[in-house]
Amino acid sequence: MKNYLVHWIASRTLQPAFALLLAAALVLAAAAPAAAQNNKKKKKDAAPVDATPMIPLSDEQQIDYMISEMLGAWQIGDIEKLHKDYADDVAFVNGGWAPPVIGWPNYLAVYQQQRARMQQVRLDRFNTYIKVTPTVGWACYQWEFAGTVDGQASSSHGQTTLVLEKRNDRWVIVHNHTSLIEGAPAAVPSTSPQPAKPAAH
Repeated sequence: MKNYLVHWIASRTLQPAFALLLAAALVLAAAAPAAAQNNKKKKKDAAPVDATPMIPLSDEQQIDYMISEMLGAWQIGDIEKLHKDYADDVAFVNGGWAPPVIGWPNYLAVYQQQRARMQQVRLDRFNTYIKVTPTVGWACYQWEFAGTVDGQASSSHGQTTLVLEKRNDRWVIVHNHTSLIEGAPAAVPSTSPQPAKPAAH
């Protein structure tokens, strides 16, 4: 009888303790996914805005993306993004009879003077050709500009050649030669091969 009583007292005392431990384990198990979800959200929210793409790009793709980014920054007047793609020792040459502009600070002053005169800017790029070596690349493309300059609708077209260097594992523009083409643009040649025309008899 004494053993039965000890067993009965022990079972009555341990049951609430066991139930309490079981309840605590269930609460912790339910909270773990929510905490993990919150941690994921915090990590996602803390990711930098200019995060590097997860899929590795070839050098040609990196340069093509960088040119698009640079032209976008040029259009909207985003100086910080524009500077990110140009080396501090960059050289600019235009199609006019003017000396080269050497260095980012000198170009920035010219760019800001020009940009202050423009509104509703649009610059389209096409027929881009990119060539790379391990540390040097170059790109050439045609462009069309449309916008309002000094309050008047304006449009122009031309071509640009960029020389790039890979510095600290990132491509930057070290030379920009842009030429304005006078007169009406000829038809833009397609980059896809055209079917052969039959010979005249």
